[in-house]
Amino acid sequence: MTRPSVGSSGNRRARLLRLGDRDPSVIEVRAALISLSFLPAAPRQPDASAPGSGGPRLRNHGSSALPEVPVTGPLLVPASTDLPHPTDPHVSYPYMSDRPVSDPAADGSLFDEALDDAVRAFQQSRGLSADGIIGPDTFRALDEARRKLGDRLLYHSINHPFIGDDVAALQERLSNMGFDVGRADGIFSSQTEAALKDFQHNRGLEPDGRCGPLTLRELKKLERTVVGGRPDVLRESVRLLQQGPSLLGVVVAIDPGHGGGDPGVTVGQLCERDLMADLASRLEARLLASGLEAYLLHGPHESPDDSERAHRANEIGADLLVSLHLDAGKSPRAQGVSSYYFGNARGSSAVGERLAGLVQKELVSRTDLVNCRTHAKTWELLRQTLMPAIRTDLGYLTNPHDAAALESQEFRATVAEGILAAVQRLFLPPDLDPPTGQLRVPTLASRTAR
Repeated sequence: MTRPSVGSSGNRRARLLRLGDRDPSVIEVRAALISLSFLPAAPRQPDASAPGSGGPRLRNHGSSALPEVPVTGPLLVPASTDLPHPTDPHVSYPYMSDRPVSDPAADGSLFDEALDDAVRAFQQSRGLSADGIIGPDTFRALDEARRKLGDRLLYHSINHPFIGDDVAALQERLSNMGFDVGRADGIFSSQTEAALKDFQHNRGLEPDGRCGPLTLRELKKLERTVVGGRPDVLRESVRLLQQGPSLLGVVVAIDPGHGGGDPGVTVGQLCERDLMADLASRLEARLLASGLEAYLLHGPHESPDDSERAHRANEIGADLLVSLHLDAGKSPRAQGVSSYYFGNARGSSAVGERLAGLVQKELVSRTDLVNCRTHAKTWELLRQTLMPAIRTDLGYLTNPHDAAALESQEFRATVAEGILAAVQRLFLPPDLDPPTGQLRVPTLASRTAR
């Protein structure tokens, strides 16, 4: 069995940091987590110039005894973490009483258990996979989390959009006041700019779409007058109802996980890339035959990153996106299907959440896969798409039962049928919604004749 280094969003990533690694980037991560209150602040150390101090030393204050390192600028993913791991079971890493700062284990560069716990807690709070591994997604989230509204001038930039918690806070405030920013994804898009201009016009400011001191002052005045509510959910629901129950003209982007030189999970002769390519082809054919427009986001010989996949889905103007993946576990007992949609503490994609729930129910009903439920995530593919998007992990190749099912062509055809049924149910009003597992979407005669 082989498993490539992958990030939470399923693509091949740069080098990762994990428990036991030692790297200078760990110091910045630790400082960022301290500033975000996921780790206790380090106590101040004695002045090294004090008489009899013997130079700078760290006392045994536990894993929080760290030099205070200011976090300035973006956090950078390390190019390599090929550093020795601690091997002496009799040494209490990373800190020991009276250990000099010159010792590499005492400068905070060792990824210890306290940091592992803090990273997992942070990942869970940000809608990432809580695996304790620091990769591009976690570095990105840490950098964004340090941005506070008012720290910088915000405006719409096509080539280099502003991204961070300050943008999300602005979106949340505008949305609560009834301005349509879409979803609070922390990306300063053209839709956010239009909402900001509308707010500025309403407050008698120059509608330049730039969030500076004057705009912040007006936002502050209204901070306590308008709070709560989810107008974005209402807007998404209205758009869905306007579509009607017909699937004609609905555009679905299909994203088979991995591809090209990135095989994904591989167990024996079974390969995630090949299985998902086959399933994607079956799903595409079934969607087209039922009157929908379906597009594969990439061919079998390429594996674009998640941002590129999202860009392609946006370019074709897709109404929905379905990403297909498999999973793997350290234990062969891990099994089941799970579905994901965009969501964080500030809100979620209402239609994405509903579609993920429908897909999950249909697949569990039509197969014997264990129900691992639906979950909100902030993975780039789910976040950067303009349309409701979901990702479904269709079982564990490391589990004998799931692997045997996935190897079956009949099983993959059943999965494609279940996803199509979920898409149809998404557009049906409640009074016409059939029981789970019983809907059979007819094939259009005109499509069959092609």
